[in-house]
Amino acid sequence: MLQGPALNAPSASHVITHKKTINMTRFSKSTSGSNRSDGVAAGEPIAGGATSARILVVEDDFLISLELEHRLIDAGFTVVGIAVTAGEAVSMAGSKGPDLAVMDIRLADRTDGVEAAIELFSTLGIRSIFVSAHADVETRKRAAPASPVGWLQKPYPAEALIRLIRAHLSEPSA
Repeated sequence: MLQGPALNAPSASHVITHKKTINMTRFSKSTSGSNRSDGVAAGEPIAGGATSARILVVEDDFLISLELEHRLIDAGFTVVGIAVTAGEAVSMAGSKGPDLAVMDIRLADRTDGVEAAIELFSTLGIRSIFVSAHADVETRKRAAPASPVGWLQKPYPAEALIRLIRAHLSEPSA
């Protein structure tokens, strides 16, 4: 539940969601044009000279998914969709053909991002980057069949995700 200023809310750089405070300053954009915080110029070529990779965002927190979408677009990627459940992720991946999924683990309707990532990889060959507060050893073991590209623990700087995507796309097998 979001709280407004009249309700003694935290500063504007924090959001209350699911009884957690998320520091949104990690995702804040530079507004000074070429002075980008991720060090990447918009439209900069990526793997093999391509100008865009197709990314599926799987995240059930509206504010996080919206900010993530904007950061990925600003970095020159194409966001093919935002899914909030595992079923939506599999359906969107099948119809939109992303190159990669950015996957949260705990999703809406109590669905599981690990299971979605395994299905994306086993049926469509789409790999995932897990972005979650849940990166314990058991979760990582469970996710191994999805052949994850990497893991980022929330909260994370958007620049780290962009670097991880670019590194993956520059690999010869990507």
